[in-house]
Amino acid sequence: MKLAFGSDHAGFLMKDALAHSAGTWGHEILDVGAANASDSVDYPDFAAAVGRAVVGKQADLGVLVCGTGLGVSIAANKLHGVRAALCGDVFSAKMARRHNDANVLCLGSRVVGIGLAEEILRAFLEASFEGARHVGRIAKITALDDARK
Repeated sequence: MKLAFGSDHAGFLMKDALAHSAGTWGHEILDVGAANASDSVDYPDFAAAVGRAVVGKQADLGVLVCGTGLGVSIAANKLHGVRAALCGDVFSAKMARRHNDANVLCLGSRVVGIGLAEEILRAFLEASFEGARHVGRIAKITALDDARK
């Protein structure tokens, strides 16, 4: 699977660690930045880059990290076709994929430790959309997305 990773400066170290882990798990990595933890950058730029990579099919799924995960999740969800989910636990990550067909995982580097973040990422990547009763709900989300155009 090809994964797009992005972060601001606050999420840089976690983003790099998670991308490295995902690479060792056999995934192809597209890193859209940030380039380091010392230069202050704006999280919406990286949320947009990851979201566009997912919607444009340059990546299958995306992973975004900022200090809380809130900013990147809000920004990414502004892009048509992105269903970004902020997850702080393994169960939520599984359900985000299974029930909500989330295509971008958002994490807060100041909220969860790297060990838990890796578990959350693995759960997100291993889960898949269940379809069935959830298809109509995703269609309603897409309709809201379309109404925003």
